[in-house]
Order: sequence, then structure tokens, then C-alpha cells
Amino acid sequence: MSKATPWEGIAKPSIDYNVRRIACTSGVSLYWGRNSDGQSLMLVELTGDHTPQFRKEATRVHGIGLDLRAGESATQQRLVLTLARHADQDLFLVLCETIVSTLSSIGDSQTALTLVLIHLKRWKSFLSGKNARLLSDAEIRGLYAELVVLRALYQHTLPQQAAVAAWRGPDDAHQDFLFGDSAIEVKSLSGHERSCVRISSEDQLEGLTENIFLYTVRLSELADAENAYSLNELVQMIEDELEFAEAREQLADKLGACGYVPVPEYDKPRLQVGKRQAYRVGPSFPKLVRSKIAKGLARVSYDIELEAITAFGCEDHEIFGEP
Repeated sequence: MSKATPWEGIAKPSIDYNVRRIACTSGVSLYWGRNSDGQSLMLVELTGDHTPQFRKEATRVHGIGLDLRAGESATQQRLVLTLARHADQDLFLVLCETIVSTLSSIGDSQTALTLVLIHLKRWKSFLSGKNARLLSDAEIRGLYAELVVLRALYQHTLPQQAAVAAWRGPDDAHQDFLFGDSAIEVKSLSGHERSCVRISSEDQLEGLTENIFLYTVRLSELADAENAYSLNELVQMIEDELEFAEAREQLADKLGACGYVPVPEYDKPRLQVGKRQAYRVGPSFPKLVRSKIAKGLARVSYDIELEAITAFGCEDHEIFGEP
């Protein structure tokens, strides 16, 4: 049996749209709706004239109509999100539920509009990515580890916007971070004992930069630990720490390219960062690289035993500088 949707029971009108107010919210008024074409809608009721902001900041998302219309009174406007294709209703519902959760206690109309437009920008990046689907557990942990390194970069090494720009994993670069004469390939480890890391291509440990580092982040699933965070919480923490809108927008684009949007499914697991270990990838480091493998071999992946690279270990300050 398919999951019931909030649009069930809303009659298709002959003109305009029918709506039903969304309960359990104390902020701006929110509505589910259906228009005369039978399409599913979500409406956000705003007080005041937000036309200039809408014209400046609105983004177009494939498959979702976005419109700012007059409200029931002269002092009101309604932001209307319209699903173009019924086949995408499940994904549209996830977006709408995320917006409802975000706006549940937001009473200021300008703030509400800003937050909705930010969510739509994220979804635009997400939907334009390779796979519009939920991340696997391994992908969640991999992204989490990369965000841990991103925080370290802007806290100790680079200006915030430069740190976000240095995060190149979402851009399909060979290494996850590229800045100056350094490159970092990040690997997450589970809290359980793990003796190897997987290198997924012959390019990951080879580059044009002088300094290449392999950086492991051990993550333990500890739901009640004080310093354990979900992926959603970690993303929110970083967004709160970024001071400039340009850096936040660039982060949103990169998260979308990774396949991340702030859906409730990423409220778990809550992960605690354990030991972090850096390794300097020098000429004698055990690796397979494109320039040294036999012609005709491609898409090479292999495991490296951590015990075998102990001698290549280095301190964090060699990457990030002194704290």
C-alpha cells in the first residue's frame, strides 16, 4: 500500500486552487493545496511586499513551479510551489516536509522566504546531480569525514570562502581537497577496528601538487554522546559558522552535487569523531598510480593496509598549520 500524502482529500477546484492549512506550526501560515489542473501545491503565506526579494533571489528548479501571488488581503502574498509531474510527488513531498520543518517556528515573513529560497537552491543542485536519491550509509560517512576536514581548513588554514572552494570532491576531482601546493584524499573509518582503506582509482594518490596527504577520520555511532552529531547537524553547524553568503551558497551547491539535501533521514546516525590520522604520500608510499601501471589497465581500485603505512604518518599541523 502506498503512503498517504497530504494532498489526498483536497478537491480539484474549477479555477485557482483549494488549500488546507498545515497543522502543528507556530510560524508563518503554511498550506497544502491542489490547483485546477490537479497539481499538488505547497503555499507559504507572507505578510508585506516581497516582490523585490523574490525577483532577485528566486531560482528555477526543474519540475517545480515557483510563483509569488497576491494573498487574500492587500498586505499579504503567497509563495506557491507547484509540482509539475505527479510521478515526482514522493520527492516533492520530501522537499515540502523539509520546508515545513524549517519554517515551523519562523514568524518573520522575510526570513521565511529566504529560507525557502535557500532550500530550493539546494534542491536544484541535488536534482541536477548524477543520482537524485538518498545517500547510502557509506556515502553519509564519507561526506561527514570530508566536512570534518572542511571545518579544520577554515578554522586553521584558509579563509572560509577559500576553504569551501578547496573542497573539490563534489567536482569529481582526483582528490577531495586541493589548495596551494597540497592535496588531501579523505577516508572515513568505522568505529570498529578496520585495518584497510579503499583507494577507488589510480588517480586518487597521484597529482601535480607537491604535497599529497591521505587523511583518515574514525567515526563512531554514539547516539547519546555529547559531541556526536548527525549529518544534518554537522551541515547546519558549518552553515552557522560561515560568515559570508558567497561561501554558504558555494557550500550549498557542493552539497547538492554530493547528493545531499537536509531530509529527516539524515538526522541519524549521530557520529562522534575519533582519531584522525594524516599520512604523507611520498615516492615510496605503497600505491598504484596511472603513470606507473601497465598500459591498458583502467578503473583500478585497491586496499591499503594501515599498519603498512604507519611510517608515513604525520601531524595535522603539517597540513593545516598550527592551531
